[in-house]
Amino acid sequence: MTFLTIGHRGVMGVEPENTLRSYLRAERCGMDVIALDLRLSKDGALVAVHDPEVDRTTDGSGAVADLTVAELRELDAGQGERVPVLEEVLDAVRVPIQALVGDLPTATALAALILRHDLTSRVEVASAQEAVLAETARLAPGVRTVLYADSPGDGAGSVVDRASAVGAATVAVDVHRLSLETVDSAHAAGLRVTGLAVDTLDLLRLARALGLDGAVTDFPEIRSTGRFTA
Repeated sequence: MTFLTIGHRGVMGVEPENTLRSYLRAERCGMDVIALDLRLSKDGALVAVHDPEVDRTTDGSGAVADLTVAELRELDAGQGERVPVLEEVLDAVRVPIQALVGDLPTATALAALILRHDLTSRVEVASAQEAVLAETARLAPGVRTVLYADSPGDGAGSVVDRASAVGAATVAVDVHRLSLETVDSAHAAGLRVTGLAVDTLDLLRLARALGLDGAVTDFPEIRSTGRFTA
């Protein structure tokens, strides 16, 4: 089984997060997948921004939802980079994309783009909200989905049960909170398990010991030290 390295917002540990510069470096470093965050601009474009506001990641201020694409493009997202729209990312890199969305309007727009450009084999949709994943799967049949969770949970509220209920293919959980029991349970249910964020060699060793299928990381070095198969 091949271990996947997933570049978190590109490789945000060394490049400005969610920028083309970061995604391109992630691809050059051999990341298997690039994880990015999507929000809707005021004029309905899918833009790669993590926070609800642009204050932390750009030289601007205000809510993403209150800014048009043209206004977002005027902002410096770090080292002269601009806030990209998803179509720009898809044109710039060839590796698979894991798109994280947090609300139904964004999921609806993403599902429409996936269908319009036949991207079900290239773009998987991730969210911490089961309703978002369920609606995405309904709108774009065949799309792969990933349930994000801070904790594996327990009982009927376990991440395994939650993911299975909405047909997710993968669960992504804080690597510090994962156990062999959770990983075995997920694998028994036919789910892949990725850990986040695996940013040190010790955490990479932990990911390997747990039998994870992949790791979300901020740093390109994890790729060069994590090329192993099980």
